[in-house]
Amino acid sequence: MERSDTLPASAALLVVDLQKAIDDPRWAAVGPRNNPRAEANIAALLAAWRRTGRTVVHIRHDSTEPGSTYRAGGPGHGFKEEATPLPGERVVGKSVHSAFIGTDLDGWLRERGIGTLVVTGVITNNSVEATARMAGNLGYDTRVVGDATFTFARLDWSGRRRTAEEVHDLSLANLSGEYAAIMDTAGVLAALG
Repeated sequence: MERSDTLPASAALLVVDLQKAIDDPRWAAVGPRNNPRAEANIAALLAAWRRTGRTVVHIRHDSTEPGSTYRAGGPGHGFKEEATPLPGERVVGKSVHSAFIGTDLDGWLRERGIGTLVVTGVITNNSVEATARMAGNLGYDTRVVGDATFTFARLDWSGRRRTAEEVHDLSLANLSGEYAAIMDTAGVLAALG
């Protein structure tokens, strides 16, 4: 996929699942998260999108699982302060990993002529990756902002502990080229023109 060095005025910023739920200690049971500045980077991207009048879409996970930190109506369901939607910004509720499954997101974006998506949020190897993969499969020019996403340490299939950085890097490698371009916050801000 060839991409230009600039982002079109129609490029939408997707902020995936950046809700209070992600701060629950259960997420770090195997080990700590990476990218401690991810929220600050997302806030900077949100400020730039708002300043330039670009489209912002907040993806909210509305879990139906009884013990989920993201359960609708639970204490973790609300957005984190850095990602609180402003009036007029689109909020899309989802109950699975991809923001395109069971929602009207694809149709809503296409109705507005939006073909470029800049994806941020949590967690890199779960909802961010699922959303970016589907966006790429649907034909969107998809950019994932590596330092505006984060994840947690995990045990791999053989039971070895993998650091959050290892999980994050592998997830971005899975996406790179075929589904999305991987960028950093500084690069995205520069590409706004």
